[in-house]
Amino acid sequence: MAPYASDDSTTGGEADERQSRRRKAARYVVPVTVIGVAAATIGLVPALADSGDPDLPEITAQQLVEKIAKSDVEQLSGTVKITTDLGLPNLGGLESGLLSGAAGGGDGSSADPTVRLTELASGTHTLRVAADGPDRQKLSLVENAAEYSVIHNGKDVWAYDGTSGEVYHGTGPQSPKAEKEQPPTTPKDFAEEVLKAVDDTTSVTVDGTARVAGRDAYKLLVEPKQSGSTVGAVTVAVDAKTGMPLKFTLVPASGGSAVVDAGFTKVDFSRPAPSTFDFTPPKGAKVTEEKDAGKEFGKAAEEHARKGGHTPESGKDLGEGPDGMKTIGEGWNAIATFDTGGEGVPSGAGAGGGALGDFVDSLGDKVTGRFGSGTVFSTRLVNALVTDDGRLYVGAVTKDALVKAADAGK
Repeated sequence: MAPYASDDSTTGGEADERQSRRRKAARYVVPVTVIGVAAATIGLVPALADSGDPDLPEITAQQLVEKIAKSDVEQLSGTVKITTDLGLPNLGGLESGLLSGAAGGGDGSSADPTVRLTELASGTHTLRVAADGPDRQKLSLVENAAEYSVIHNGKDVWAYDGTSGEVYHGTGPQSPKAEKEQPPTTPKDFAEEVLKAVDDTTSVTVDGTARVAGRDAYKLLVEPKQSGSTVGAVTVAVDAKTGMPLKFTLVPASGGSAVVDAGFTKVDFSRPAPSTFDFTPPKGAKVTEEKDAGKEFGKAAEEHARKGGHTPESGKDLGEGPDGMKTIGEGWNAIATFDTGGEGVPSGAGAGGGALGDFVDSLGDKVTGRFGSGTVFSTRLVNALVTDDGRLYVGAVTKDALVKAADAGK
């Protein structure tokens, strides 16, 4: 998006006031994009049609969950297809710029996983994955003629952008970028996230069998018992032999196509060649070290603070949640809430007027209640309410559930 042009007919004071309103409006686009990324860590839908239902021995839901938990697959290679349809508004590329800026990508590396792997939050993507134990993994995002790869080999974590030729490097098996900020990418990753939420508010059953990537599998069906959740059902196709999830499907309560789709199209459980995990930066490539990227983020945060924005508290881990965050409700209806320190979402003239004001208004729905008034930003899975006094309520729940939570908070 092109920068806003100044109006030569305005005074300096008027121009400053208009720029201030625009900055306030722009920062509220962030919840919409962040919701999309957060939703990508909750679930996914079938990439391939099942090729027949195999005849397998009967198994209970508890036995199948235990089979997943006991799965000890550490060596594999294969191809995963992911399709995500969160119903996010088309921001014309603005969302990628905001996420890049939030991660320090504006002055960092195009190979930074923090920025690049957010692409999985929308559209269809093909990944090539390989693993050889806890110390060696590789993920390649195949886009047109170029690839983007993240390679973990021993103490090194490398990321390479084949389009720009840039390289990103972190060290240590517990690299913060690799461990904290990399979203789930395989059916197993997503299944583990959902199974953590299984409690008395959840129905878990076995829903037949399937053939996935040429292998026999059981289908585990996970459904919320509560009303008010935007999650309709989750299906996990579990390899009958190894217990490893091969496909993950999440369908929204509103119906229609699945929200996301992660499934193996090919999988091989033999050990990958050791050379799979070798990486040497190409000659002349720009190499950004993780610690240097952190410095760039710090500089950007300081500059943002000087211009009137907020900056994280000194010494606070940027991966941690906001101070004062609370959880309302339980199970699938849990809602996270905290004070943003802002003034709610500006609209119309408050957002700069004209086309910009109309754009901000189009991103959310105005709501009212005992709490006052606010704006709800919606996707097909995760919704967020920002009240006019700066309180945020977010969860995989309906708009009405958010309003009730805000009313109860008063």
